Amino acid sequence: MDLNQWSNAEYNAYVAAKAKPSPLGKNMVWAFCVGGLICVLGQGLLDFYQSRGLGEEAAGTAECVTLIFLAAFLTGIGVFDRIAKHAGAGTMVPITGFANAMVSPAMEFKQEGLVTGTAVKLFTVAGPVLVYGISASVVYGVILWVIQRV
Repeated sequence: MDLNQWSNAEYNAYVAAKAKPSPLGKNMVWAFCVGGLICVLGQGLLDFYQSRGLGEEAAGTAECVTLIFLAAFLTGIGVFDRIAKHAGAGTMVPITGFANAMVSPAMEFKQEGLVTGTAVKLFTVAGPVLVYGISASVVYGVILWVIQRV
């Protein structure tokens, strides 16, 4: 069986025959429930911080920092990945998913050292986000400046 001689259609048919069907309905329910629980946790944190006297903006910041910390911490101790294995896309609620995406490569390469492993891999995901985020803010700032001058 030489896979190099197969056409794309033959190979796709072979893979389709060997692959287990995905339980799409179950996966969607799990993703919905876990993503919803993360959002409920976020709302609970927001309400908690506001009840402690923080203003709406400060409470939102504290909530975001808490969710980022929890996701990063759970990734670091290996719990987040076990949750994500069952919940799939539900764990990728933007802020927790980004925290996980930041910490996972760093944890994977920690044996290569603090600087050349962890620190370098920490910015594998953050680097492009920062570059495009900063670039977009500069472009939008220039557009706003031009509009205000006209």
